[in-house]
Amino acid sequence: MQNKKKTVFVIAGEVSGDVLGARIMQQMPDARFVGIGGENMVAAGLKPLFPMGDLAVMGIVEVVAHARTLTRRIRETVNAVLDIKPDVVLSIDAPGFVKSVIKQIKKTDAGQELIKNGLRFQHVVAPQVWAWRSGRAKKYAKTFDKLYAFFDFEVPYFTKHGLDTVAVGHPIADGIIGKFDALKSNTKEKIITLVPGSRMSEVRRLMPIMRDVVDMLSRNGFLGYKFVIPTVETTADYIKDEIAKWNVKPILVPSNERYAVYSKTYIAIVASGTVSAELAMMHVPTIVVYKMNPVTMWFARRMIHVKWVSLVNILLNRMVYPELLGGDANPEKIIEAFGQLTIPSVREKMIAELKSADKLWHRGGGASKVIADQVMESI
Repeated sequence: MQNKKKTVFVIAGEVSGDVLGARIMQQMPDARFVGIGGENMVAAGLKPLFPMGDLAVMGIVEVVAHARTLTRRIRETVNAVLDIKPDVVLSIDAPGFVKSVIKQIKKTDAGQELIKNGLRFQHVVAPQVWAWRSGRAKKYAKTFDKLYAFFDFEVPYFTKHGLDTVAVGHPIADGIIGKFDALKSNTKEKIITLVPGSRMSEVRRLMPIMRDVVDMLSRNGFLGYKFVIPTVETTADYIKDEIAKWNVKPILVPSNERYAVYSKTYIAIVASGTVSAELAMMHVPTIVVYKMNPVTMWFARRMIHVKWVSLVNILLNRMVYPELLGGDANPEKIIEAFGQLTIPSVREKMIAELKSADKLWHRGGGASKVIADQVMESI
């Protein structure tokens, strides 16, 4: 008699989590998947409860504005877990939403019965407790049964509170490092890649800045450059409508073609986030920009205890990618940083530093497979 497939309830709250989730799911051919994810996870076999975009909010003001939707989605997710009775709940980032779901599950008699019968809560992506709110490590230990961190230095922050924590490397590195070198060496185009973010709040703030940058570059003699914007499902329609008003119109490509674009990119101008890590792994000269709601920015500046926001800068403990945040994220400063990256010696130095980080991103076995194997072994 054939064994029944194990059920993995997967939760991803934004595009980066959707990409990671799909990679992990592809390493678990003997499982069935239900939960929350985007186009990548759906393509990998997920049966989604509702659109992932409902969770893709960030910042104090933005979360408050979407509180009613988030509350409803938490309730729906809790009910789905109790009804489906999965073998494991595997969450990928989106910690606020996930912790609320787990807390509500544990409050119910049905949830306690599932836990008694073996339901476990496992989480991918350790919160950056070394950067801000170190107390979250203890809260994670009370919420999750297992944590998959990306880097060795993160592990002790959680194991000291009794949380089973494994460093697996960065899952995205499995499919990037060294995989696109041939494409890069064969391109002669000067592609400027623009990534205004994956959340609507980010995109609304950064699109006008990027429009002005494109106009200024076009007026300043960079006429042979081609501008490209990879889009994600949550913001694609908005970006399409916006660039229709631009004087110089970038080419739009779907998210699943972004690595081919990155491999041919001369310079990228991107929102802070996972995309900057992807570009660092692919050794692409990049300028990182970010704007937040002023209230959120005020709190962030007082709570974050690291010098940089780009992960490659944090890992190497030095400024590799220039970061233009808040008021510094303006067209004039971006153009100034752009001009520096057209200087061959500056480009070569940056690329060499990005290559030096390869060993920090990637480790033997592949992160996605390590996570998938350990999830399946646990159930």
